[in-house]
Amino acid sequence: MIPNPITQEITLADGRTITLETGKLAKQADGSVVVKMGGTMLLATVVSAPEAKEGVDFLPLTVDYREKFAAAGRMPGGFLKREARPTDEEILVMRLVDRCLRPLFPEDYHAEIQLMISLLSYDPEVSPDALCGLAASTAIALSDLPFDGPMSEARVGRVDGKLMINPSPSDMEKSDLDMMIGATKDSVVMVEGEMKEISEKEMVEAIAFGHEAIKSQIDAQLALASQVEKSKTKREYSHETHDDELKAEVLKATYDDVYAVAKSGLPKHERSEKFKEIRENYKAKYTEEELAEKAGLINTYYHDVEYKAMRAMILEDGQRLDGRALDEVRPIWSEIDYLPGAHGSAVFTRGETQSLTTVTLGSRLDEKRRDGVTETSSERFYLHYNFPPFSTGEARPIRGTSRREIGHGNLAQRALEVMLPDDSIYTIRVVSDILESNGSSSMATVCAGSLALMDAGVKMKKAVSGIAMGLITDPDTGKYAVLSDILGDEDHLGDMDFKVTGTKDGITACQMDIKVKGLSYEILEKALEQSKAGRLHILGEIMKTISEPREDVKPGAPKIETMTIPKDFIGAIIGPGGKNIQKLQADTETTITIEEEGDKGMIEISGTNRENMNAAMARIKAIAFVPEVGEVYTGKVKSIQAYGAFVEIAPGTDGLLHISEIDHRRLKTVDEVLKEGDSVEVKLIGVDDRGKMKLSRKVLLPQPSDN
Repeated sequence: MIPNPITQEITLADGRTITLETGKLAKQADGSVVVKMGGTMLLATVVSAPEAKEGVDFLPLTVDYREKFAAAGRMPGGFLKREARPTDEEILVMRLVDRCLRPLFPEDYHAEIQLMISLLSYDPEVSPDALCGLAASTAIALSDLPFDGPMSEARVGRVDGKLMINPSPSDMEKSDLDMMIGATKDSVVMVEGEMKEISEKEMVEAIAFGHEAIKSQIDAQLALASQVEKSKTKREYSHETHDDELKAEVLKATYDDVYAVAKSGLPKHERSEKFKEIRENYKAKYTEEELAEKAGLINTYYHDVEYKAMRAMILEDGQRLDGRALDEVRPIWSEIDYLPGAHGSAVFTRGETQSLTTVTLGSRLDEKRRDGVTETSSERFYLHYNFPPFSTGEARPIRGTSRREIGHGNLAQRALEVMLPDDSIYTIRVVSDILESNGSSSMATVCAGSLALMDAGVKMKKAVSGIAMGLITDPDTGKYAVLSDILGDEDHLGDMDFKVTGTKDGITACQMDIKVKGLSYEILEKALEQSKAGRLHILGEIMKTISEPREDVKPGAPKIETMTIPKDFIGAIIGPGGKNIQKLQADTETTITIEEEGDKGMIEISGTNRENMNAAMARIKAIAFVPEVGEVYTGKVKSIQAYGAFVEIAPGTDGLLHISEIDHRRLKTVDEVLKEGDSVEVKLIGVDDRGKMKLSRKVLLPQPSDN
């Protein structure tokens, strides 16, 4: 029987439409939807296990996003010709969706949830990543899962001063901001993006603009769900067992001690040890048999005590865990040129967070190739972020690059990229190794990256700094506190993690995750203004170490020269099987790349020795020599005839220096002035119909005196 799908349409302000459809595909999932905009189609499904696994006290949510090559009518690369592990770009989309969804599930729901989004069809004028949040939330809204949504995501761009929702990729090329907003109907829950030095006010306007568009997308989800019977009754669950009497006892017995430790301003590890000591002392009152039954609940309730004590201390006393004021930034020190073998290096330390960052300069051969479904391109700037376990004093297995590392690296890359020179001839790789971490290592990466780039001699337009902001709220009293430069514990126990990067003139990137409902724009504006003061303070500190880029790259770094030749000469330079160019590179100890662009060949020569590079350029010029009328050349006399001399002005290129053009006086024979092998300066005065060149020595000589 042919299914009868249910559909709902969303109309954007510019007339474009998004269609939601359910009841046709993947009907055995708990919830499924096809989202279509233009020729781009996504399938989102959600399935949750009936019960939680034993001992699980968190939300085991997995968000997976995959792009099918068939969606764009392409074959996968590689030997297997099959979609394999997710790309960095797919992982970044997964993180965007996860960060919006996770806070919207009940805290006591611990059954495994798997949400899968697939790109089924791709339209180059419709970016699929802007539709993934809508697809994910709709699938959940159509299911019986408990969910404090719906939510949706929207991309906000700005072209010629006009804000746009979900702009096309061609519009985004002209946009001065690229922000992804995630929100429920009454609250923004996630923001991420990059900007070209916009103000705090402009950023709030963009967030509010995106939120308004999201509200209509949420209405469409609710309208569609109202037509699906399954979504009307949410499943019942009981994943936690509590003991209210024990909870009250743990609070009464430990709160004062926990509050005292929180207020002591101890370093991270000492504070953790003191907190642990209080918990273990409390447990000591129980027998082993009692602990076997109650230890898990005691740990949970004790964590709640830490949560309450820290938040009360901040809201009531205006003091933080390390003793700082709410808007105070931790002490900073930085150093450049730390690693003698690197092209650029910097150490940036803020409190107990430290990044050692390196910059490596390369040629066109070092570009990062992107071969995805939605994009095939090359990157000449990329940043990698590493977070080893020792940075937090832990010993744990390393199993490849984590999603968090990819996300933090992408944020830092976007923060710095907009300040790179437009005419940079280098491929640039930045690597941040986090050596210590207690809050906002991604922002330390931005600061260290800015220092290392300037140390490497990269002509950055302006230095960039970053800061992470936090928030503590009390919904009962309406009190709130915005925290500058948050610690790891303040992030974990707080209500917001808001990272902002920028120059002295504006914001270049941001990432915000909100864990509470109904964050007002008043609080958001205060957080942004406070972040600006902290960001400028940090910028001032790093500028004390290096205030502008070095004049030149370091001696060990590659130097790069570029030149353009007519396309017809590319084959001659490369030679049969690459023989000529390989010999040229070996003889001059350089690296040479050639790319064809239109009717020209774009050549890039890199090396560490300027003389060798000049020699390589001279040989290429000789091969790709195109004589120009009016130019002066130094040539060699190859042969002498009765009527003149043939002069070679470049290898394999010669012209006729007629006897009448040798000197102002009348010559009987050429050898009165020239002989074979002589070096002579000549000017190209013309080319005849057969391509024969006419040279003159006479025009370069001073006119004889009339006497």
